[in-house]
Amino acid sequence: MTTPRTPDAKTPDVTVTVIVYNDAERLPRAVASLLRQTHPDLEVIISDDHSTDDTPAVARRLAAQDDRVRYLRLPENSGGCSAPRNRAIDIARAPYLMFLDSDDELPEDAVELLLAAHREREVDFVMGAVERIRVDTGRRSTWMPQLVAERRTVEGIASEPGLLFEHLSTSKMYRREFLDRHGLRFPEGIHYEDQLFSAQAYCLARSFTVVPEPVYRWYIAPYGAAESASISNQRHKLSNVRDRIHVQRLIDAFLAEHGHGELRKEKDHKFLKHDFRMYAGDLPYRDEEWLTGFADVVTPYLDTLAPEAYARLPRMERVVLQLVRDRRLTDARSAARGLGHRVAPRETVTDATGTTYWGSEVPSSPSARRELDLSDLDLTDRPFPSALFRHEITSLTPGPGASLDLTVRTYDPGLRLPVGPQRASLVVAPGRRRLVTAFRLDPVRPGVFEGRVRLDLAAARLPVQGFDGIRHPVLRLDHHGLTNSSVLLAPLDFPPFEAAPVGTLPHALTVEPENHTPGRLQIRWRPIGITTHLTPLLHKAAGPKTRQAAHLLRSTLH
Repeated sequence: MTTPRTPDAKTPDVTVTVIVYNDAERLPRAVASLLRQTHPDLEVIISDDHSTDDTPAVARRLAAQDDRVRYLRLPENSGGCSAPRNRAIDIARAPYLMFLDSDDELPEDAVELLLAAHREREVDFVMGAVERIRVDTGRRSTWMPQLVAERRTVEGIASEPGLLFEHLSTSKMYRREFLDRHGLRFPEGIHYEDQLFSAQAYCLARSFTVVPEPVYRWYIAPYGAAESASISNQRHKLSNVRDRIHVQRLIDAFLAEHGHGELRKEKDHKFLKHDFRMYAGDLPYRDEEWLTGFADVVTPYLDTLAPEAYARLPRMERVVLQLVRDRRLTDARSAARGLGHRVAPRETVTDATGTTYWGSEVPSSPSARRELDLSDLDLTDRPFPSALFRHEITSLTPGPGASLDLTVRTYDPGLRLPVGPQRASLVVAPGRRRLVTAFRLDPVRPGVFEGRVRLDLAAARLPVQGFDGIRHPVLRLDHHGLTNSSVLLAPLDFPPFEAAPVGTLPHALTVEPENHTPGRLQIRWRPIGITTHLTPLLHKAAGPKTRQAAHLLRSTLH
């Protein structure tokens, strides 16, 4: 069903489809971002995938409030994004089309920017920057910023194959005639439809324009509850892995069928660098059954990818990939904790030629020897400040007050540390002043050290306006006047506990596992009591006079 329109309604310049399913709460925000566009001549189609909550009532109310809004309700739930988008394309009246998810927004000038680029030069679609907003922290970043840094018109994807990394359909405004000419619609009945649709659009387009301005606001909830996560964040399901591999095979077939075989190496690199990399970061948190199923799904596809795609990856990503392919799954979990951080393996092995490999065994196949070769990490000779170590907490217990008693084990596979006790420190900085806690690491065997330390969090000097946030302690080694600071890995799963440090402006403290790569020790400060009321005020004017007043207040409270 759709809301009616008068027969003589003027054809809008742009149709924006908002797809929605059981999202009554956020739908008004998405639609409002469209209705306040600086280019107002548009049509908004709310395409509802048969919601079972209050979405229908909310959508009808929005349509009644503004005659640019139409409501389309699918007769049954399709379980994906493709069908609601395709049904909206069927009834869209404008010559240019855009797509918006109900939990996201468009910046106010998005339609104006993209439409102006279309009118400036005839192209098949125009794409712009995507602003990512973390809903848990409010942090903003640009999605694939290097791809949209400069304005340009691209004459076919073969001239810039790296753009395949930007596979979002929502960051683009399409010429309706282009979609109809090629019968281009979103593939129904599969997930990750954006990847296939975008690959097809890139390959079929004669030209497209890139603008650097933000044209889409993408709200990210990376660590939300698994049951409510978006399809792309449901990586804990093996069906999710199978869906992603299935789409990759469809893209490969399309490239071959349409004479774009030269793009395969770039597309393979994109899969390894983006798609597989997301699953790799989760490997430390998966059980053996899941890991076995994951290897069963991905390994046959990994074996089809171009060797050149692997060669472009950082060494530790190649190590994780090879360990999965070799079904050394426990080792893969361990290696994955170092992705994106300077974390060494627990141990290495050297063959008769002097080549050093990841792990405790010399790889048996030529491909494994190539991928697990750590020569380019220069474990033995790189400058000490950048040397690679692995620091793991082997035991963690609450101490008196707001203290933690830790046992830390340090692995030094490059044998950079001399024989004997080592000077080490734990460093954490919830404010400008660091809390440095010195302790000693004693040798256990060559390349392995261990020490015990009590970390008293009550001794941390917090900002005068208080602190509301998270910090991860690092371990610092001191050697001949040089220092090396590296991440401190915690047990992957331990019961979080709370401690309230003594202080005039108190904070609640929570000590917990990080619960995502690499699994560091995570300490969360939260103002409580009088601090809760003072923090917002002091944040507004944290100049010298404010700091002086805060110090005076603290001394008074003493």
